[in-house]
Amino acid sequence: MASSSDDDEFVILVCTDPNNQIGADISNEEIVISTTDISHWDFPSILSFQTFKIQAHRNRLIEESSYFRGLLSGSFSESCSDCISIEWQLETFLNVLRCMFRCPLDITSRNFIPLFEAALYFGVEMLLLQLKSWFSEVSLSKDPGLLKIQLDDLIRIWNFGLEHANGFVQELCASYLARNFMWTMSSNFFEDVPYDLLLLCIKHPHLTVDSEKHLSDALFIWLDSNTKQLEGSSKTENEFSDILKQIRISLLPLWFASGKRSSGCFSELANESVNSIFRLMKVTTTGSINALGDSDLSHLRIRLTEYSKRMDLSGCPQITPMILLLSLLPNTHSFALALRKSIKEAVSNLEQADGSKYQISQGLLPTLSFEAVQEVDISGCLKLHLEVAIECFSKSFPCLRKVKAAYLLNFRTTTLYKLVQKCPLVSEVDITIDMNPLISSQVSVISSTSSSPVIPLAPNRPYIVDHSFSMTYPYHLGPSLANITKLTMEGRSDVCDSDVQYFSKFCVSLCYLNLKGCISLTDVCIANLIRRCTKLHSILVCHTSFGMNSILALCTASRSFSNSLTAKFGKMHLDSLASNLQLLHMGGCKFCSSTAADEASLLELLSQTQMLKSLCLRDTNLVDNALCNFSGSLLEMLDVSNTMISGAALNLVVRANPGLKCLNARGCKNLFWTENKTKGAKFSSSYSCGELLTDLGKTCRLEEIALGWGFSYFSLQDLKPAILSLRAMTVGLGGTLPEDALILLPTICPLLESLVLYFQVISDCTIINMITSLRQLRTLSLCYCLGDISISSFNLSMPSLRKLRLERVTPWMTNNDLVLLTQNCTKLVELALLGCKLLNSDAQCIISRGWPGLISIHLEDCGELTKKGISSLFNCTALEDLLLRHNGPGVQRNFILDAALKLPMLRQVSLDLCDASEGDFDLPDDEDESDRYSLRSVKIARCKSGRCNAGSHFAEVLAKPAHRETLVLVWNSRNLVRTVVKERL
Repeated sequence: MASSSDDDEFVILVCTDPNNQIGADISNEEIVISTTDISHWDFPSILSFQTFKIQAHRNRLIEESSYFRGLLSGSFSESCSDCISIEWQLETFLNVLRCMFRCPLDITSRNFIPLFEAALYFGVEMLLLQLKSWFSEVSLSKDPGLLKIQLDDLIRIWNFGLEHANGFVQELCASYLARNFMWTMSSNFFEDVPYDLLLLCIKHPHLTVDSEKHLSDALFIWLDSNTKQLEGSSKTENEFSDILKQIRISLLPLWFASGKRSSGCFSELANESVNSIFRLMKVTTTGSINALGDSDLSHLRIRLTEYSKRMDLSGCPQITPMILLLSLLPNTHSFALALRKSIKEAVSNLEQADGSKYQISQGLLPTLSFEAVQEVDISGCLKLHLEVAIECFSKSFPCLRKVKAAYLLNFRTTTLYKLVQKCPLVSEVDITIDMNPLISSQVSVISSTSSSPVIPLAPNRPYIVDHSFSMTYPYHLGPSLANITKLTMEGRSDVCDSDVQYFSKFCVSLCYLNLKGCISLTDVCIANLIRRCTKLHSILVCHTSFGMNSILALCTASRSFSNSLTAKFGKMHLDSLASNLQLLHMGGCKFCSSTAADEASLLELLSQTQMLKSLCLRDTNLVDNALCNFSGSLLEMLDVSNTMISGAALNLVVRANPGLKCLNARGCKNLFWTENKTKGAKFSSSYSCGELLTDLGKTCRLEEIALGWGFSYFSLQDLKPAILSLRAMTVGLGGTLPEDALILLPTICPLLESLVLYFQVISDCTIINMITSLRQLRTLSLCYCLGDISISSFNLSMPSLRKLRLERVTPWMTNNDLVLLTQNCTKLVELALLGCKLLNSDAQCIISRGWPGLISIHLEDCGELTKKGISSLFNCTALEDLLLRHNGPGVQRNFILDAALKLPMLRQVSLDLCDASEGDFDLPDDEDESDRYSLRSVKIARCKSGRCNAGSHFAEVLAKPAHRETLVLVWNSRNLVRTVVKERL
C-alpha cells in the first residue's frame, strides 16, 4: 500500500475467532474498521460479526508488539504483505489493539488472564505493564470497596501464574488473599484454594484476620474438605502440617481450643493450645515475659496489620498487658528484645499500684499506629489490666469507634470514664455482665446482707498519668463523652444513680441505651437520663425500676418536662421521645418498683410509639386497652408473653404490622379464650382464636414464634403461610401439638434452627422425623414431654446441633446411651439433662471426653453422677455455667473454690446442699478476686430440713424448715451481696 508517510502506511489484519459461534440469523459475517477511529469503536456491534478486518498503522504495530515486529520487519513472507491473518478471541484482541494505540482499558478479574495471555503472545510490553499495575493497585488497596477480584478468579490467576512461572502474579495473589482473608473465609470457593497459595498467604506479613480463632477455624475447614486430595498428592504429612504450624496456639480463645480436643485430626494441636493458655495464666504479668528468656516472641504477637479493622480477643483469659504491648511494637526480633526491659518496667509499675493510683510513662508505650482499627473486643480477658489496655488503645488505635468488654467485673464506671477520655472517638461501648439471678422473677427475700465495698464508692485519691493529668474527682471528664451513641451496661447492678446522673450530662448524642438488669437505678434517675438524652431511639430497661416517671419523661414534649407524677397522661406530643422510639424493651418491670407502670401509663406510652420496630412488654401490667392503643405499623418484633392480653387485641396489632417477624405470646392465658373476661375488654365473645392465626398467616412472614395456651394442630394449619421461613419455634405450657402435627412440622418449617417443646406428647418416630429432616437444627429442647421415647430417637447424627436440653423425657438414659449421644451430637456447647436417674459417676468422664468444649452444663436428678465426687468435669476447661443438683452426695466441700480456679471462664455455679459430702460448701473470699477469676454468682439450694443438712450459711433461717430456700451470692465491681430467698432458684 503506497503512502506519502510511514505513519500513514496501513496493514490489514483479518481477525477471526475459531471458537466463536454466531447464530444463523446474523446476515453480515464481516466488518471493516480502522485504528484511526479506535477510540470510538462500538464493541457490541463489532463483536456481532464472525470476522472483521482492521486497518492498522504498520509502524505502530512494529513499535508496540514484538510479535508484529518480527513478522513485519523480519524475513517472513508476511513482512511485505499488506494483509495478515489473526486467529484469537476477538474481544481480547481488540483490547490489545486499544492498548497499543494508547486507549484506556477496562481491566477486570474476568479479562485479566485472557489479556495477560495475549500480551505475552503478541509481546505487548505496555499491556503487561498495565496489567501488573492494575493487579498491584488492587492487591494493595486499603479501600474496602475495592474488592475487584472474586476468589474463583483469583484461583484461576494463581494457576495461570504457576503455568507461566510468573512469580509476580503469585506474590500478588498471596498478598490479595492475605489482606482480604476474612472475606475469603466466607466464600463458597474457599475450599478450592490451592495448598501452596494458602500456605504462602498465611505466611504473608499482610495476613489480616480479626482473631487467631478465625484463622484456625478457616484452616480446619479447609483441611477437612481437602483431606482426600491431600492424601492422594505427592506431599508428605509433615508438609501439610506446615499450615497448622502457622497458628499461634497461645492466642486462641479457651472455649475454641477446648472444643477442638474432641476432633481427631486436631486434638493434639488443641491439647497443646489449652496447655499453653493455662501456662500463661499461671504466671504473673511481669513474670510471663521473664519466663520467656531470649526466645522468639512472635508466637505471642496478636495479628495486627495496616489493614486490620477489628481486634477480637474475646474468650482469651490468657491475654496479659505484656502480650498486648508486645503486639503493638515494631515486628522485629531485635527491637522486641531491646524493649523487653521497658515493657517489664511499665507493667511492673501497674502491678505495684495500690488499686487507686496508676503511673504510666508515655515513653514506654507502643509507638506503632493502626489507623484502620475501629473495633476492639476484650470480653473475658481476665488478666488484661484495663488501665494498660486503654493506654494502648489511645496510642495505637487513634480511630477506635467500638469497644466491647463484656463479663469483666473489674470494668468499673470510672474505667468507662477513662476510656472515653483517652479514646474520644469511641461511640459504642458494651460492658455487659451476667444478670443478677434474683431479678428473673418475683422472689421472697428472707435475708440479705452486703459485704464491705471492694473499692471505695467515692474514691478520694487521684489518678496520675504521665504526672501531667490528675483528677481530684474521678468523674472530671469534660465534653469528651459526647461522642457515645450506643451504651450497653446490661447486668451492671453496681451502677448507681450518681454514676448515671453524671455521665448523662455529656451523653447528648446517645441513641441506644441498654440498662437491662441495672437494679440499683431508680425510676427517677432513669427518667432524668431520658430527659437529658433527647436523641434516644432505642431503650432496653427490662428488670429495672423503669416506671411511671420514666414513661412520663418519654411521653412529654421534649421542650417542657414535668417532674411530677401527678401530671396527667392523655395529651399527644408529636415531638416527644416516645414518638421517635424504634426499640423499647421494658419486660419484667412491674415487680421492680413501687412506681411500676400501670394501665394508664402503658396506654399513653403505646399511643405515642408509632415508629417502634421492636417492642418487649413481657411480664408487665399490659391489658387489651393499652395494646389496642398502639399506633405503630412498623413492628418487626413483639414480645407480650405472660401478660393478660387477648387474641382479639393482639390481632389488631398484627393486622397493622405486616412486617412482623418475631412474635412471643407464650404464657398469655387469655390469648385463645372464646370469651374475653379481661378488665375493660372491647371485644365480643364471638371472636374466634382462629382469626388471629389466620390473619398472621395472611399478613406476616415470621422467623420466630413462641406460643402456649390454646395453640393446637388447627393453629399450626392456620399459621402455615406465615411460618414457611420460620427459624425458631417454642410451644409452651397450654399448647398442644399432636403427633401428626409434629410430624408435619419439618415440612411446614424446613428452615427451623431452634425447636423448644414443653409438655407435648412425642414418640420415637416424631423425633427421628425431626432429626432427619431438620438438618439445620442448632437448638433442641424437650421439657417434661410424654410419650414412647427410647435411645433410637437419638441414634442419628445431628451435625449442626449446638444446644441440647432433655428434661424429664429420658429417664432410661444410661452411660452407654450417653456415649452414643456424644458420637451423634459432636458440636454441643450447651447440655442440660434432668431426670436421667440411671447415670453414674462414669458419666462425668463420658461428658468431658465427648464434649470438652461445653460452656454450659446443667445436670439435675441424674442418678449417682456426683456420688464419688467431681473431677472429670474439670476437663471441660471453658465452662461458663455449671448446675449440679441432686446427683449424689459426693461433692467436695471446697468444690466451688476448686472450680473457680480450674475453670477460669466459670461465671455461674448452682449447687444443692443435698449433694455436699460434708454438709456444706466453702465460699470464695468476699474481696479476694484471685480465687474466683470470672465467678459472678453462686446459688446453693436447700431442700426441706428432712432431706439435707443445713449449712452454716442458713443458720439464721432454720426457724422455717418447711420452706425451701436458696442462698444467692452475687459479686459486682463494688461488693458481694448475700441473699436468702424462699424460692428454689
